[in-house]
Amino acid sequence: MKSKALHGVIALAGVSALALTACTGPSGGSSSPSAAGGPIAYGTTDKVTALDPAGSYDNGSFMLMNQVYSFLMNSKPGGADPVPDLAESASFTSPTEYTVKLKSGLKWANGHTLDSKDVKFSFDRQVKINDPAGPAALLGNLDSVSTPDATTVVFKLKLANDQTFAQILSSPVGPIVDDEVFPADKILPDDEIVKAKAFYGQYTIDSYKKNELVSLKAFPDYKGLLGKPANDAATIKYYASPTNLKLDIQQGNLDVANRSLSATDVDDLKKDSKVKVNVGPGGEIRYITFNFNTMPYGTKAPNADPAKALAIRQAIANLVDRQAIADQVYKGTYLPLYSHVPSGFLGANQSFKDLYGDGSGKPSTDKAKKALSDAGIAGPVAINLQYNPDHYGNSSGDEYALVKAQLEKSGLFKVNLQSTEWVTYTKASRADEYPIFQFGWFPDFSDSDNYLSPFFLENNFLKNHYNNPTVIQLINKQLTTTDKGQRESAIKDAQNALAKDISTLPLLQGAQVAISGTGVNGVDKTLDASFKFRLGTVSK
Repeated sequence: MKSKALHGVIALAGVSALALTACTGPSGGSSSPSAAGGPIAYGTTDKVTALDPAGSYDNGSFMLMNQVYSFLMNSKPGGADPVPDLAESASFTSPTEYTVKLKSGLKWANGHTLDSKDVKFSFDRQVKINDPAGPAALLGNLDSVSTPDATTVVFKLKLANDQTFAQILSSPVGPIVDDEVFPADKILPDDEIVKAKAFYGQYTIDSYKKNELVSLKAFPDYKGLLGKPANDAATIKYYASPTNLKLDIQQGNLDVANRSLSATDVDDLKKDSKVKVNVGPGGEIRYITFNFNTMPYGTKAPNADPAKALAIRQAIANLVDRQAIADQVYKGTYLPLYSHVPSGFLGANQSFKDLYGDGSGKPSTDKAKKALSDAGIAGPVAINLQYNPDHYGNSSGDEYALVKAQLEKSGLFKVNLQSTEWVTYTKASRADEYPIFQFGWFPDFSDSDNYLSPFFLENNFLKNHYNNPTVIQLINKQLTTTDKGQRESAIKDAQNALAKDISTLPLLQGAQVAISGTGVNGVDKTLDASFKFRLGTVSK
């Protein structure tokens, strides 16, 4: 029951030519010697946090899950609208009840029956485990799940007319798991999932070396929406260095390289006739998160003072030069982002441009000084700023070095810049170890709400101790408003309120980019506004 305003592909407005069209090298032979229909070799610097859907909420983990699990609702390659996957039908049978009818005769790869028990179990365990690194926050509107029979599932919702629920069923919280394999109250280790063959997707996992190499083979009994894959097998190779990722795609050792190469690497690869640069609609954002407990003057700091903590956030917001970051670090593959909902989505505005800097998007040292002085703060303020060097791409180091330089140039801040590898970072950032830190967001689905609910409702996945009842009320209002104009207004009001508090500071929004060999087909089909990379569309 997705908002009609969001049907179809959502594209970035005003992105450079790179983000609007695929830049393709001259046609030629395959970059790999394998025969057509053979295995597809995919490479990435993204890491897998956990193969258990309850234990991870990141792009690297979700990419692998999309190959081996199925959902009640999914989207066809090339689109973003949720349609039945494991389901035969799905609809609201009352304002607070969403009823799903499952396909019959489904079997897991291990031979176990896949029915409504597995579905109820999957969602109940997400809520019960509520892992800090997991996606359970997406189920904030779920009250209960019932199973009248083996092929019927009824979701009872707390708020009526949830405009995003069909999308949520296709999101990272939605993979259905085998209730005879997974424990109800804890995360199952990756190796045990693989050993139990607890898969139902286009592929099963044949061999698994976590964050090194995963081998997949097509699952012949798959009856979901996506159909038979265009290849019979695939491998996913994980890289510590974007340099090696780039080298392997250039040398034909990979068929597809995706997430993440630097803007400089992408610009260089556009000139290489042996590869092609595929670009799809973008919903990715990059931002800075403030921990309201541990940041300077935070509520758990020795000198706690909410007014002073806000003044520090305001000063930083006044000093950051997004355009300089976009131009100097990302060469136009990202654009400045001035609010929490990115351009191209319903209700997107530019609340941070209106409130901070010089009003045109440029920084203002004078306004930053005034924010601190009005709060009785004498600079320079010492801050610890953490970023991640592998999950968000190698350019993160340059991005945050520039942020540090911008803050220190004002004379108002002294920045201690630090970095941590992703597997540690994702847990530590939610355990109050980083006062101010980098995060990025690759959306779960194409709706403005996906840039609001996961971040700013109670028990949100950021775990940064931000809680504003007015913001929560506005987010819930837009979530359940069927009138497009009224929903758009609530989304704008929520962004304006968030810009005053600065729980997170939006920086940039970008496009999807994947590099492939010139003899590789189908990559463009999966770079759509569902933001799911499906190996099943790729062939050579």
